[in-house]
Amino acid sequence: MDLFKTWLVETPVAHRGFHDKKSPENSLSAFKNAIDKGYNIELDVQMLSDGTVAVFHDESLSRMTGNDGYLKFLTKEDLKMLTLKDSKETIPTLEEVLDFVNGKAPIIIEIKNKSKVGKLEQKVIDLLKNYKGEYAICSFNPLVLSYFKENAPKILRGQLAGSLKGEKLSLIKKWALRGMWLTKKLNLADFIMYEAKALPTHRLGKLKKLPLLAWTVKTQQEYLRVVKCSDNVIFENFEPRI
Repeated sequence: MDLFKTWLVETPVAHRGFHDKKSPENSLSAFKNAIDKGYNIELDVQMLSDGTVAVFHDESLSRMTGNDGYLKFLTKEDLKMLTLKDSKETIPTLEEVLDFVNGKAPIIIEIKNKSKVGKLEQKVIDLLKNYKGEYAICSFNPLVLSYFKENAPKILRGQLAGSLKGEKLSLIKKWALRGMWLTKKLNLADFIMYEAKALPTHRLGKLKKLPLLAWTVKTQQEYLRVVKCSDNVIFENFEPRI
């Protein structure tokens, strides 16, 4: 498959949906906005204590719900008790989002997993088995990509990378992840998602042959800069104009 001629590079990607003051990030209304405006969708998934796959970015609940605690300790039933920001929307499950989007827009699913790889990844694979729309997965963790390559090789895999500033990682891990060494060695990725502020970069090496998506572009000025050295963008807080 020539990914340079697919949805992956043809249409800008709305970061956590097309969110605004009325539609919180990773909410059904943010995904509806992206569909209505004709954009692809990026979203984040994590696993709850009961094995449910939830669509939510942070480990902590505080920023998006105003509540103390951590997402991983919740159950599916708990999600109904929390609202996102200043809205009536609740944290959706991946199953709910797939039913809602229903092929109306391509989806890039970021697998957020700092624990042992396997359970979350297999849950996502199982949920996607009967989904008819276009989709791909991505992760900063190359072991996540390795699991998908071995257990669901037909699902497109994207390697997330960047400066990793502020991340609580050892210098060796940061060095390895910035350079995507395991991904290069094992050919784990079908496309690359690299931090816009760090582009252009010399770190791609042989991965230059893969489609490159820049994240997260937040202004038209930045878009006009990175579009010259990338194949597509993940954006928020504005609409890209060529």
